[in-house]
Amino acid sequence: MNETPTRTVAEQVTEILAQAGIRRCYTVPGESFLGLLDALERHPAMTLVSTRHESGAAIMADAEAKLTGVPAVAAASRGPGAANLAVGVHTARQDSTPMVVFLGQVSTDRLGREAFQEVDLTAFYAPITKWATTVHRADRLAEVTAQAIRVATTGRPGPVAIAVPGDLFTAPAPEPSAPPMAAAPPRPALADEERDRLAAWLAMAERPVIIAGGGAYRARAELIAVAERFQVGVYTSWRRQDVFPNNHPLYLGHLGLGCPKTVLAALEAADAVLVVGSRLSEITTQTYRLPESTHPARPCSVAQIDIDPGQVGAVTRVWLGAVADAASALSSLNAAEVSVGERDWSAAHRAWVETTTPPPGVQRPEAALHPWSVVTAMRRVLPQDTVLTNDAGNFAGFLHRGWWYRYPRTQLAPTSGAMGYAVPAAVAAKLTEPHRTVVAVAGDGGALMTGQELETAARLGLAVTVVVFQNGVYGTIAMHQAAELGRTAATDISGPLDLAGYARGLGACGATVHTPAEMEGALAEALRSEAPTLIDARTDPEAISTEATMSQLLRGGSN
Repeated sequence: MNETPTRTVAEQVTEILAQAGIRRCYTVPGESFLGLLDALERHPAMTLVSTRHESGAAIMADAEAKLTGVPAVAAASRGPGAANLAVGVHTARQDSTPMVVFLGQVSTDRLGREAFQEVDLTAFYAPITKWATTVHRADRLAEVTAQAIRVATTGRPGPVAIAVPGDLFTAPAPEPSAPPMAAAPPRPALADEERDRLAAWLAMAERPVIIAGGGAYRARAELIAVAERFQVGVYTSWRRQDVFPNNHPLYLGHLGLGCPKTVLAALEAADAVLVVGSRLSEITTQTYRLPESTHPARPCSVAQIDIDPGQVGAVTRVWLGAVADAASALSSLNAAEVSVGERDWSAAHRAWVETTTPPPGVQRPEAALHPWSVVTAMRRVLPQDTVLTNDAGNFAGFLHRGWWYRYPRTQLAPTSGAMGYAVPAAVAAKLTEPHRTVVAVAGDGGALMTGQELETAARLGLAVTVVVFQNGVYGTIAMHQAAELGRTAATDISGPLDLAGYARGLGACGATVHTPAEMEGALAEALRSEAPTLIDARTDPEAISTEATMSQLLRGGSN
């Protein structure tokens, strides 16, 4: 008589992940979690994605969760694998992205003996996750997995890490009467009193504005409705430009690096600022200067709505702080019975629009491609609902200025400023939503940190486009050095490199472009291709930022 095979702990864990709606695990396979790899590979609802580097795996998990709101899994082995994974996990923490991380550990009988590649993974991951733990008993792993999913998705979302000795995954699973489940996260609403006070405050203000962050990602319709109902101008926080349609007449701009003074003017003049789903980072607040006004002639009151009580009032004084889900709170606020007068934001909106247009004559015929020309070509050729994944680097300043985010879930960008984000994020975005156009935008520095994930894209048949601004320099650091020291150090990198040939070596298509016309042609060809494509845009290193050239900074000014 055939006996029913005993289910392993890894199989039980995989089933809990699937029941929670998790669909993918991104990993570089390791010997300390063989049982988990096997269970994921065999589960019909799960997909196991093998990447070329653990940092790429974690970034892919982050990007998928940003698009779907459902955690993805990143898995790595002990020691080096866990260290490589950390960049993407830290990104998820800074970006409030739900993620479940499994870290294979040395076997139980070798723990604490500095065994091969052993690291205290709980201590390592505690500062960059919402919760980190090590499981020591096989019969507790299912319970801990369900708890990890709850922690990752409730309150301010974020990554959780579970370190598991390798021998536990293949242990026989206990059979509880019912498997532990990951409960749906609660969505607290505004209290009636909070709603009425906020509504009256917005209605009576002369110059009210909203700062909307990632916590408003899934409250887009409600945010638009409140902005229109109360005639409030809307700013988006650092690298969260797609939370509000940029072509809306109430859109006032992006609170990013190097934000133009003309864009900041409406915020600096505001007498009421409602912060929705933003942790008010250093960059969003322009080095913690805004939105709180210290000018006696321009008193400003600030209110904040956030799902995480730890964020309310953490950076600036608030007269009212509400712990609530953004969509629920905004929907309630929109229903408040209050009369609101007309406000004219056309001048402030126009001030932002003017910053999105390249200065006349910026592309000199004899010079290499100007970054503005690359972004202009993208605007002409790419669909408006393209998902853009952008890396860290000064090239991104031109993208942040020049691209209009009209549609939701079209920007995947790390607020942590992690280099190497764009290419892996594009792979995950195309896997998650294969019907959408996905374009990664990177500098040559970031592209060569994780560009090997083009092989992952080619292997999986994912037609992503990678636009590389190749100027042969670590631009952000060169800019800071030139501005502060009048000279540079360690920022020149070899170039121009044959990045198109590099892409072809990884199984993708490649094109090298030197002119705006070539750029447009390469983009059009990439959109027609059924394979991943890298476009090597040879850009001018003189165009170091949107505000100044490299020569100007070295001479000691931007004029």
